[in-house]
Amino acid sequence: MTEATYDVVAIGNAIVDILAQADDAFLAQEGMAKGSMQLVFSPEAAAALYGKMGPGREISGGSAANTVAGIAALGGKCGFIGQVADDQLGQVFAHDIRAQGVRFDTASRAGEPTTARCLIFVTPDGQRTMNTFLGASQFLPEAALDRAMIEAAAILYLEGYLWDPEEPRQAMRAAIEVARGAGRKVAFTLSDTFCISRHGDDFRRLLADGLIDILFANENELLALAQVEDFDAAVDQVAAQVPVLVVTRGEHGAIAIANGERASVAAEPIERLLDTTGAGDLFAAGFLHGQAQGRDLSTSLRMGALCAAEIISHYGARPEVDLKAMIAQKLG
Repeated sequence: MTEATYDVVAIGNAIVDILAQADDAFLAQEGMAKGSMQLVFSPEAAAALYGKMGPGREISGGSAANTVAGIAALGGKCGFIGQVADDQLGQVFAHDIRAQGVRFDTASRAGEPTTARCLIFVTPDGQRTMNTFLGASQFLPEAALDRAMIEAAAILYLEGYLWDPEEPRQAMRAAIEVARGAGRKVAFTLSDTFCISRHGDDFRRLLADGLIDILFANENELLALAQVEDFDAAVDQVAAQVPVLVVTRGEHGAIAIANGERASVAAEPIERLLDTTGAGDLFAAGFLHGQAQGRDLSTSLRMGALCAAEIISHYGARPEVDLKAMIAQKLG
């Protein structure tokens, strides 16, 4: 096996995040469950909701894209594969993620639908409620895979959100084969309980077939995957099926189990919670970068917690401090 030239290559939804502040009354008026993610199925509905937003910020987003942008900020070498349309938002996404230091070469898709967008409403308590129009991102074909880049990455990182549409699901299956054929690790994030409700059998089969090396979940996702109500029972069940299991628990920190070794970390203290957008994505960034650097399980968890704490201290899913310097100061 040749030496990896990339730390992480990710495949995910190429989405432009549009963030604006809102109150609970607005969410109730629009029938949104606070803190959830729901799909918007038509460009007309997305445009109507966008018209109701207050002043917002536009930035490249999507779960896996947020993670590799975080790893790049930590000093890692990353690539991203995701589908945008040949439109203004597609140009915004491409420029922004490349400016973060992430290699992005996926060709734009001509015609409709437009580039994906996520309309994010942030309430005063820092919770984010997401409304996602998947647009062009759900048409990522297998032909768009940069197989050489996947083969050159120490870790291939996949997001459960992208498992929903059929075309990118097939592309991700093919990418797993490429990575495993090159002797690389495959990391997978469950993304959301709705992904598990729709594709839990697929996810459980990936684990049973030994195709996933690192699995990321939050507490609710883990329970849904294991189909049990007891957290410890869920941990024991899933940890037996994957070499590395990472479970985030919000204000209660996170745990990781790797080949029988168990580690935990407390949530990092922050002055004020402003926006939870990207918290799990940046936790994954810190953890994966730690693993790529050969750090131990506890240190990788702490790196994840530090990155997550930074991201929830401000609006948006892009770091506003030098993450590399922050980690060096905190951990050495």
